[in-house]
Parts: sequence; C-alpha cells; structure tokens
Amino acid sequence: MPLLAADYPLLEIFLSIFYFFIFFVWILLIFNVFVDIFRSSDLSGFAKTVWVIVVIVFWILGPLIYLIVRGGKMHERAAAAAAAQDKAMRQYIQQAAGSTGTADELAKLSALRDAGSITPEEFEAGKAKILG
Repeated sequence: MPLLAADYPLLEIFLSIFYFFIFFVWILLIFNVFVDIFRSSDLSGFAKTVWVIVVIVFWILGPLIYLIVRGGKMHERAAAAAAAQDKAMRQYIQQAAGSTGTADELAKLSALRDAGSITPEEFEAGKAKILG
C-alpha cells in the first residue's frame, strides 16, 4: 500500500527533518573529533589509538567523553592550525609577488634612478603608479 500524504502528518515531517539534522550534526562532531585527535601533538600514538577506538566503539558517548576530557584545548589547536596556515599563505603570496611591500618597490625604483637606469621623470611616474 503506497504512503499517502494523509498517512504522514506535517508534524512527523518536521520531526523527521529534525532527526536528520541532529544525525548530520553528530556526524560532523565525530569528524571534528577525529581531526582533533590526529592533529594533537601532545598525544602519543597509543593514546590516539585508544581515543579512536573509544569514539568508534562508543559512537554515542565517545565524542561526548572526548569533548568533556579534551574539548577545552580543541579550539586552541584549531586556531593555531588556522594561524599557521594563514602565515604560510601570506609568505607564499609575498614570495610569488616578488616583493614585500610598497617601501621595497620604492627603494628599488630609487636605486634604478640613482644608478642612472631611469630618468627622474620615469622615477616620478613609477612612484605615482606605486603609490596611486
């Protein structure tokens, strides 16, 4: 017998959506716990193995136990990893750009003018381009 709309009231639809949302959030929590376990440099290999087994075997209480025991440092490790990634990205961009800023470009332009490679008018045009 096919499922009719009258057999599945609106409240049960919302309840099903809510259950799915809770399940999805729980999966994200477990994923974040695994990421934090493997990111932690203060845990030994044996401790990481024990935490992974606890989270897998006790899939309902395991992540909660991990959050209670080690959750305070979880945000600090994530923030440190994000800061390190941001620093590496900025260094790469500066390296790829070939200079570290406006002052370096002006110094290079001034050195070219002093060496006689460019005229004072070309120096002024380049300075206006850099600063403007």
